Amino acid sequence: MPRQTLAKHLFHWDTQPLNWAMRIRVALYLAQALHYCATQARTLYHDLNAYRVLFDEDANPRLSCFGLMKNSRDGKSYSTNLAFTPPEYLRTGRIVPESVVYSFGTVLLDLLSGKHIPPTHALDMIQGKNFLMLMDSCLEGHFSNADGMELMCLASSCLQYEPRDRPVIKSLLASLTSLQKDAALPSHELMGIQLGVQAPELSVPLSPLGEACAKGDTDVIHEILESAGYMFDEGVVSEPSFQMWTGQIQESLNFKKQADAAFGAKDFTTAVTSYTQFIDSGTSVSPTVLARRSLSYLAKGQLQEAIGDAMQVQVVFPQWPIAHYLQAAVLSSLGMERDAQQALQAGATLEAKMNTRLRPV
Repeated sequence: MPRQTLAKHLFHWDTQPLNWAMRIRVALYLAQALHYCATQARTLYHDLNAYRVLFDEDANPRLSCFGLMKNSRDGKSYSTNLAFTPPEYLRTGRIVPESVVYSFGTVLLDLLSGKHIPPTHALDMIQGKNFLMLMDSCLEGHFSNADGMELMCLASSCLQYEPRDRPVIKSLLASLTSLQKDAALPSHELMGIQLGVQAPELSVPLSPLGEACAKGDTDVIHEILESAGYMFDEGVVSEPSFQMWTGQIQESLNFKKQADAAFGAKDFTTAVTSYTQFIDSGTSVSPTVLARRSLSYLAKGQLQEAIGDAMQVQVVFPQWPIAHYLQAAVLSSLGMERDAQQALQAGATLEAKMNTRLRPV
């Protein structure tokens, strides 16, 4: 998917923001994808967010398959920022089809605001009729108030506390179809992309970590991750929940301790098992744990699991280059060299920016 993620075009755009018509198209295509999954008896989707929506060569929005889940038991692996987690998951540790609608509502909020606003805060703004404060200022004057209110009401209905009070995907699809504008225009025109023109390649040199990921050298990647420890988790790991302090924390920390010891010894099978137990405990979200489990999966040859974790690192900590580097290592193993090169360049660019910020003045 060469046109990057919805998060990139909403939160980190370079030349122009997504216009209103394209935002509605994203919402519509996403609802179509979820409806199709439901018709295939795949009603559950893990952690739906703006990083899971990708754009293809023609700039059409697509839903990543990495979030598809087989059944509700898989819901135990659901881990994300607690502020954006469906309420029923916090109560029961399981997700249901209505949980996907809740997450779809958070994406609608992203499209409306151009920011990743916690649902409770957004609902307070909606109930307080602070609509203008919620809307993306880049959209001012480019959509009708009626259309804006309709999309805001759809988002609000998806974010209802009780799953039974949320709409079904099919009804959302009907509402979004009526909101669609410029349906005849291709997506690349709505996004201001000229097809057939290659974006200039970035000539950012690779660091030792980038070089190791380019070569798929798991030994060197392991050495660098091991020496870095958890230094990048500071300010990123989610706040512990109340349950974390009621006896759950010690068991969770034991899993992490066992996993770290196994990872240090390159016992990747045990590392995967213990890191999974730590993640399933739901006490916190650690990008380092996800990165270490991703590398462990890569070393074991479980490539789909490896790239899934690498993508989740990008969701939790978008500024950390390792997310792109690990994706590059997996993509290269899959023979997808062009995509691997793009991931390497993305990682190198982020790393250069990070080094510039850390450089003393």
